[in-house]
Amino acid sequence: MTAIRQDAWSEEDDLILAEVTLRHIREGSTQLSAFEEVGEKIGRTAAACGFRWNSFVRKKYEAAIQIAKAQRQKRNQHRKHASAFASVAGSGMGGPLASEGAVRSDGIVEELSIDAVIRFLRQWKGSYQEMVRHVRQLEKELNDKQDELERLRNLNDELSRQVSDVSTDYRVVNDDYKALIQIMDRARKLAFLAEEEEESKTRFKMDENGNLERIE
Repeated sequence: MTAIRQDAWSEEDDLILAEVTLRHIREGSTQLSAFEEVGEKIGRTAAACGFRWNSFVRKKYEAAIQIAKAQRQKRNQHRKHASAFASVAGSGMGGPLASEGAVRSDGIVEELSIDAVIRFLRQWKGSYQEMVRHVRQLEKELNDKQDELERLRNLNDELSRQVSDVSTDYRVVNDDYKALIQIMDRARKLAFLAEEEEESKTRFKMDENGNLERIE
């Protein structure tokens, strides 16, 4: 006969631990709170419940945990939407919409009167129309900016073309100038050489007796 430890976890204990922990996950509470609640129910410490959950029970309920988290997320989104609705409705024309009915603890407005709903919808229509006008104004400004941007792009292209033309003309003129300088330099050198040759030539003159005499 196998002996059973007095502190051993039973299937019922594991089931209680799973049910309570999953409920706390769905409601957005902490697992520590769940472990404390389970501990009170089955006479164990919160630390022991936490160890049992993480080491054994959690692995058996992975799918249920994901479902509980999804339910918690959906519940939180529902609360945010209800809170936003009550906040917007509270500033409605002709009196707060929320005051026309009861507000539950989770933020959902109940028992709204038809008049309150109509006032809210009228106010919402006015806000929507104002928003549409603002959006159209922004679209017009955006179109104007795009037209201005296109104009500046065209101007930039034209200026770039002019700069390119000027650069080309400058290179042509510069090349012509260099060629002219070279021609002038060669001409100067030729003139200098011709002058030296002229000076180096031997000169003669005729004396009184008709003889040629070299001029030094």
